[in-house]
Amino acid sequence: MSPVVIVIAAAVAVSIVLIAIGFASSQPVDPVQARLSQLGTMQARNLEELELQQPFLERTIRPLIGRVSNAASRLTNASASDRMEKRLALAGNPGGLRTLDYTGLRLIAAIAGGLGGGVIGLFLLGGIAGGLVAAVIGAIIGWMAPSIWLGRRIRARQRAILLQIPDALDLLTISVRAGLGFDAALGKVVEKLHGPLSDEFRRALAEVRVGRLRREALRDVVARTEVPALANFIGAVIQAEQLGVAISKVLQVQSEQLRIERRQRAEEMAAKAPIKMLFPLVGCIFPSMFIVILGPALIRIMVSLGSR
Repeated sequence: MSPVVIVIAAAVAVSIVLIAIGFASSQPVDPVQARLSQLGTMQARNLEELELQQPFLERTIRPLIGRVSNAASRLTNASASDRMEKRLALAGNPGGLRTLDYTGLRLIAAIAGGLGGGVIGLFLLGGIAGGLVAAVIGAIIGWMAPSIWLGRRIRARQRAILLQIPDALDLLTISVRAGLGFDAALGKVVEKLHGPLSDEFRRALAEVRVGRLRREALRDVVARTEVPALANFIGAVIQAEQLGVAISKVLQVQSEQLRIERRQRAEEMAAKAPIKMLFPLVGCIFPSMFIVILGPALIRIMVSLGSR
């Protein structure tokens, strides 16, 4: 064995021993004690230092959106604001966006798209008229881009809720059969599952704890999601509560129904798969096969015709 290999092996062994000693000697830090020590050594800071600690987007983009949204709030009516607020609620209020923030974001995107389109039009089309047309097109695209993004966010969230409903209902049924009440069983669902459905149930439980009626909190969940399967389940739970029916039987029936619907959705997707595969086959695979199969024959035909 060469001396270089021996030195490298010894260095690796010493490093492993030192790392093991470091992990063994390190003691777990109590988070409460660490927080108290941090508060004890904290000094008074002015407003400028506190503002500089915030992220760059919070210090620059958020105030700009706020100013633009305040100016745009005078131009929007109440019905448009209500529709926009509903769409933001369906999307789960991404980034904590409010109605005014979303309006300001659309205006800023339209202005940025118009400026970018104008600059591109001046360089590519070569003229003021072309730059103006490109600026208008860029402004329209910038205005529509946040709406398209929000629509995709809504559909993705509704899809995630639809896929999570059967698992959540199975866990809810098992918890109720084990002897828990409906609110406690819903708390178990919130604890074990993660996703938009769990977030909505968590919000509903928080509203119930502060004194709101359970059926009103659950109806708000339906309004914030607009998923038919979830609406049917919550409607059955509210009806069972009003009529005094045992909630375990309702949950069992709803769980079986949702499993059947999930199987039907899987069968539907499997039936659509051949049709969706047809376009890639025709557009990508078949031309390549034709080139590989017919290419040599065409080359031979062209060579034989050229020799004549």
